Amino acid sequence: MEFMSNLQHGLDEQKPSLFELLSEQQLARLIPPSLRYLLAVATHRRPRYLLRVLNSFDELYALLMLAVERHYLQTYGGGFTENFYGLKRERVLRIKGGEAPRASRAAPTLMRETLRLKERDIWKNLAIMVGLPYLKRKLDESYDIHVPQASILGPQYNRNTLPSNATLRERIIYYYKWFLRNVYPSINAAYYFSLLAFNLAYLFDNTKYFSPFLWLVGTRIRRMGQADHRAIALAEQTPVTPSPRPGNRPGQANSIWHPTTFVSILYPRLLSSLRLLLPTSIFALKFLEWWHASDFARQLSRKATEGLELPPPIVSGMPIKKPPKTRSGNGSQKPEKQPQPSQLLPTNTVSLSSPTPQQSTSSPPSPPSAPAPFIQPQKPSPPISAITNLPILTVPPPTPQTSSLCPICLAAIQTPTSAQTGYVFCYTCIFKWVDGVHERQEAFMAHGGGEERWGEDDEDEFESQDEEAERG
Repeated sequence: MEFMSNLQHGLDEQKPSLFELLSEQQLARLIPPSLRYLLAVATHRRPRYLLRVLNSFDELYALLMLAVERHYLQTYGGGFTENFYGLKRERVLRIKGGEAPRASRAAPTLMRETLRLKERDIWKNLAIMVGLPYLKRKLDESYDIHVPQASILGPQYNRNTLPSNATLRERIIYYYKWFLRNVYPSINAAYYFSLLAFNLAYLFDNTKYFSPFLWLVGTRIRRMGQADHRAIALAEQTPVTPSPRPGNRPGQANSIWHPTTFVSILYPRLLSSLRLLLPTSIFALKFLEWWHASDFARQLSRKATEGLELPPPIVSGMPIKKPPKTRSGNGSQKPEKQPQPSQLLPTNTVSLSSPTPQQSTSSPPSPPSAPAPFIQPQKPSPPISAITNLPILTVPPPTPQTSSLCPICLAAIQTPTSAQTGYVFCYTCIFKWVDGVHERQEAFMAHGGGEERWGEDDEDEFESQDEEAERG
């Protein structure tokens, strides 16, 4: 398509193709989730220091990119990822057609200074480069949280009703959720349709802007020319030395920790060094992707674990064999007396094997003893919270017979949802349980933390089914 547009309107070497712009946008979208993942891994090791940073990642990332993008727009004329692709941003001339090809060829340096972004244009571009993506991420996150909750729980569990004596904060939250459910889907669809329309128009050379937001701020993206590279090289070679203030000792203003030195020298160089960090991180990411997907890494890990001797597993209920510790007088070890099979059985089991002749002859049968009195086991009392001093209702884990039922409502699982512990519940049940408003919890608290009356019929039914299965 770029070739056909060049045949119709002439060759424009500084106009980037649509695929270059889409690649740059894709790279810019990959940076936030990559940084969030690295921060999440570090938070698992140092949660005390990094948990608050992870919870405020969107705000901190927006502030960081605001500083980085502003530096790159002032120094290189383009964004952080745009500079990686050799692109820049420039203002559009307010003339017929918006082009001055003769002036661009005759005086490229003068045209560069004329089309360079001013301070006002830089802040406009920062609004659509940093502010708009941040707002879009927060709206998408809120939409994913509130809208599926309302659709799955249904009108039976509707907390989105505005009370009559609502405060200002409650009113704002109510109207915000109403906006997410009713208005935001249409705005989101219009956003993507406008991007698609401008992309198609840019592909067929019907507009100079590939995004509607660039059209709003009057900025277009171009390829960097020789004049841009010369100006950037000259700016990087020019040393910036802060002038010492009167009254300072010699060398005091040139300290590395001096605020003037840090802002004028170290801060720009630190941000400019990100140009080398970006391709290095991309190479490291691709290398790790190849490493985990190749057979070479599996072979190395297999060879590293071949020489490891793992101890045998310990099974509960089985006796642990210990080496004999007693020795005879002549230094030879005495074998330990092996326990009889009947001694390995627990006290509440019955052995069906017939007694051996040694057992029948060695010990006479003991006289029958009086039956022990039956003691009814007490039901364990619920645990008490250390914060509120109130009883806590806990549900037993599912058994193989009840694995297809919800442990909370004891019915067939509807909309299966897995918790962090690995157990599966109904979405409505676990949501209400975490929120503390489930019917079973309310019945538990209504009886003072004692035996709850909720679901007794279902539990009796399950117990009768288990008894019938044992009899069968």
